[in-house]
Amino acid sequence: MAEIQLRGKSIVAVARDVAEGFFTINTLVLKKFDPQSYKALHQQLKKLQTEVRGESFPLHDALAIRGRNARLQRLHGAIIILEHSAKERKIML
Repeated sequence: MAEIQLRGKSIVAVARDVAEGFFTINTLVLKKFDPQSYKALHQQLKKLQTEVRGESFPLHDALAIRGRNARLQRLHGAIIILEHSAKERKIML
């Protein structure tokens, strides 16, 4: 099976770019996705979210806490948009 790609990048790379703030997920981007791509991206975003939450919490570093929270917020927002768009298109995730 060929690896699913978006703009020449793998789904894993896209998920990491979303977490770091280099790429945003919106309905226009998702318009070209097929059901398989929705599922793959949703899986990768959830996996990355779990990975970020599993990292040790930086207790005394305010900037690191802020960066971690920003990554989690971006991932959460992308997941919500993806789930809503999938619901509108009647795609089971």
